[in-house]
Parts: sequence; structure tokens; C-alpha cells
Amino acid sequence: MRSSSSISESVTPDMAPMPAVAIEPKAMEEGKMISEAPLQINESTSSPGLNELDYEKHGAGRESTPVPDLKRKLKSRHLQMIAIGGTIGTGLFIGSGSAIAHAGPVGALIAYLFVGSLVFSVMLSLGEIATYIPIPGAFTAYATRLVDPSLGFSMGWIYWFSWAITYALELTATGLIIQYWDSSINIAIFIGVFWVFITSVNFLPVNFYGEMEFWFASIKVITVVGFMIFAICIDAGAGKQGYLGFHNWVHPGPFAPYLIKSSPSTAKFVGFWAVLIQAGFSYQGTELVGIAAGETENPRKTVPSAIRKTFFRILFFFVLTIFFIGILVPYDDPNLLSDSNNASASPFVIAAKIAGVKVLPSIINAVLLTVVLSAANSNVYSGSRVLVGLAQEGFAPHWFKKTTKGGVPYYSVAFTSAFGLLGFMNVSNSGSTVFNWFQNISGVAGFITWTSLNACHIAFMRALKARDISRDMLPYKAMLQPFLAWYGLIFNIIIILTQGFTAWIPVFDVSSFFISYISLILFVVLYLGHKIIFRPPFVHPLMADLDTGRTQYENESWETTAPTDSGWKAKLRNPFKSRDG
Repeated sequence: MRSSSSISESVTPDMAPMPAVAIEPKAMEEGKMISEAPLQINESTSSPGLNELDYEKHGAGRESTPVPDLKRKLKSRHLQMIAIGGTIGTGLFIGSGSAIAHAGPVGALIAYLFVGSLVFSVMLSLGEIATYIPIPGAFTAYATRLVDPSLGFSMGWIYWFSWAITYALELTATGLIIQYWDSSINIAIFIGVFWVFITSVNFLPVNFYGEMEFWFASIKVITVVGFMIFAICIDAGAGKQGYLGFHNWVHPGPFAPYLIKSSPSTAKFVGFWAVLIQAGFSYQGTELVGIAAGETENPRKTVPSAIRKTFFRILFFFVLTIFFIGILVPYDDPNLLSDSNNASASPFVIAAKIAGVKVLPSIINAVLLTVVLSAANSNVYSGSRVLVGLAQEGFAPHWFKKTTKGGVPYYSVAFTSAFGLLGFMNVSNSGSTVFNWFQNISGVAGFITWTSLNACHIAFMRALKARDISRDMLPYKAMLQPFLAWYGLIFNIIIILTQGFTAWIPVFDVSSFFISYISLILFVVLYLGHKIIFRPPFVHPLMADLDTGRTQYENESWETTAPTDSGWKAKLRNPFKSRDG
């Protein structure tokens, strides 16, 4: 281990020129290795005052205002269901149909598996950082602390933008879903009603949000599992078609040609690659574990568990759902490419109609309503916490950090919710057109965020190495790092740069190009604008802030006790556990 007396720098943590500063580990605390202790700054001269520091340029360091007063009220079961609830939404229940149509059953299955492996790399990267520095707000601060303040600025705002826009998308979907039962009802009524409902829920303390999301997500899980059981029965011969087996993998085939007619092999690869961005939109939300870490009880215990369990559950749900849709519905079924966004466009319903089951469409439509309400709930929660993180780093007005006594950042919730009103655009435009625009904006923004998180983990490992801190000392040590982080970084960048290739087929289409690359263009403008105006340097590994938020956490403790009541709630939590055991 490097001697503390040998570590000396001539810059402060915010990279401003300073006289020599000796960075020494704090005295070893009982039960802690010296490398775990927070760094203590002993300066030969006083540091500049708060008014002299440019937080917009460098981000907020240790001299900034205290961390937001969010409350750690989320339990482990809340954390796991928040990630599942934020992920399983319209992308799976509706968007998966066009994935089958464009890539075929096997092509779509491979695409979802491939993107799932990228999400796996992101989750492990995020988990290692989030358990070591479980800061209130959002993980966008990691980019500022570990890589580059300009990256933190641009990533944070593009990520917030994606959630704010997705909120409008989900509200639009609620109106379209209800129109399935009565097309004469004005969609604007339900956009307004559900906007008030979801916004109001997010003004309640975070444990109310967690509990609501727990039950909403439970409905989704039950529906997906029920569809899998239904699919097994239909495939085995319970439907009017008789035994199916893998018939649809042979006729019309495992891969669907897409766009290109001259070369069938190339057309099938084009179909596979075109589905990747759609799969990314479906998986987006898995990283909500990192956002909720700052409001979770005992995050160093609950976050690693949630990351391991949540990722494999989501992969299980997505991959098996795509698999079963592929064996029940042929990719050339015209209903898969329907412009509707209600139950009639859901591959679940299409599979039921093909099998001759008539009662399922209305049931699926009711479930879809809870699906989009759950997703909208997560949109406002995550967007508001991203704003809190941006305000903490000095990239948004400081009043976004203000909270109620219950720990709710009310300004951030109100500002994020206001963007849900963009759903009223649907009153004067085709609902499917608005849906596709919003979906592309959100999907690409998700890949940009994942890329940034992989980069943050690589920088995090360099910062640990610069301080001679072994990864064995971390509360959670991810496997196969840094190889997984590099794998995710490289392929996420490739997908971001190539996902709009369909704009050139068969001839260049300007509208399609901007739909595909609007998020990337916005990200680049934000990054270069911040870099040119404020000129912040890249963060040196030794100067990376690994302490703000971590040291405060180490002084906190939680007393978690098992429920002692014998009522119905306790029985639901542990149906096979006795009161004494």
C-alpha cells in the first residue's frame, strides 16, 4: 500500500490551482482498513471561499452544499420491484410485436439476448459504484466525479429528458388503451386525469411510491408468467390450431428479411440490427436500482442483492416472452405491425386470437393500463431524482434539491411532471406518430446513459488504483471487471452510431435520420457547449471524489426487524414461514 506521506498534489479536488495539499487517509477507525477511511485534506493555506468556486464548471465537490435531504425509506422488496416495474412496460407488451415482425422469432430472440448482455455489463458496473458511494439523488453524479464534469452535465440532462418524455409517452398510451373499449372517448380526458393521479402520488413520501410500485409490478409479473403458461398450453395443442411445436420457426422461418430485397441474407441481418434499439427501449429502466440506492435502507446490503436478482428476473421475463411470442405468432402476421397502441397491437392478444381465445383481449387491455401507469409512476420518480443529482453537482438550479419533511424533492417532481403535458400533442397528431418519436428519443438516450455508466466504472477502477485501494475491500465486487465494462462501452457506442442506418434504405430520408439521431445530437450539443463555455478538465484518477456521500453513509445505521404481526400482510410476505421461525 502506498505511504500516505508520499501522496501530494498541487490541485484541489475541484482541479483549481492551489498551493501544495497533502492528502492523508483519516486515522484508522475501528473495524475499517485504512484504505476505506475517507481522505482528509490538510491545506497549508485556506481554500477559496464558496463564492469563488465555479460549480457549473467543475461540478460540486466537498466544499459544496450538503447532500439532499432524501429519506432512506425504500426496502429491498421495493428496490427490486421498482426496477422490474420501470422496465416491463409498453416496450414488452406492445413493442415486442414489431420486433418479431422485423427480425423474425430467432432474430428478435438473439437481439434481446445481446442487449441483455450489455445491460448485464451496465448493472455490474453500476452496482460496484452505487454500493460504495450510495449518494442521494442520482448516479449521473458519478460521471462528474470520476470522468468529466461535461459528461456529467450532458449525460444527466439527456437522461432526465428521456424520462420526462417517456412520461408523456405513457400518458398518451393510457388514453389509447382506454379507447380500445370506447373509441368515442376523447383521449385528452384520460391524459389529464392520469397526469393528476401520477403527479400526486409522487408528492407523497418515497415509501408510498415504493409500495405502489411493488403492487403494480406484481401485476405485471403475474401477467407475464400467466402468458408463459398460456403459451405452453397453446403450443402443446390446446388451441384451435392443434400442436404447434416450432412450426413458426420453419414456416415462415426463424429470421425475417427487412428493407433490402436484393440480398435475403443481408436483409435478415438488417432486421436483427434494426431491433437492437427497440430492445434497448424495452430494457431501459433496469438501472433504476442505481437511482433508488440513495433512498434505500442499508444500500450496501440491499443494492447488490437487488442488482443480482433484478437483472436475471428481467432477462428471464423478456427473453422467455420473446421466445413464446415467436413460437405462437408467425412473423408475417400483419397485425404485428399495427399502428394501434392498445391491446389490439399486443402480441399477447394476437397470439390469443390465433389460438381462438376470445376473452383475453379485454383482460390484457386492463393489464396494459396498470402497466403504463406503473411505468409513468417510475418516470416521474426517476426524472425528479436525476434533477436532484444535477442540482447537487451544480448543473441545475439549487432549489431542485429542496425537499419536504418527508424527503420529497417537490420542485423536481413538479418540473418533471410538467413535461407529461406534452402528451396532449396527441390530440392534434396521430397517436402512433407521437409514440414512435418519443420511443426513439427515449431508446437512444438509454444507450447513451449505459455507455456513460460503463465509462464511469472504468474511471472508478482507475481511481481506486491511484489510491491503492483493492477492489477486495469494496462492499460489492462485480465479476469479470473491467472486461465487462469495456465490452458494454464498445458495443453501446457501436449501436448508438449505427442504429439510424435505416434512414439510408432505400434512399436517404431526412425525417427518419433526425428521429433516429435526435438524442445523440442533443447529447453532443450539451457536451460540447458545456466543454467550450466552462472548459472543465478531465478528472485525474487521484482527484476523483470518492468520499462525498459515502462518509455520511458510514455514520448512519439501520435497524431492520422482521414483521411481528400475524395479520394478512405478514402472511403475504412469508406464506411458508411460521411466526417463531
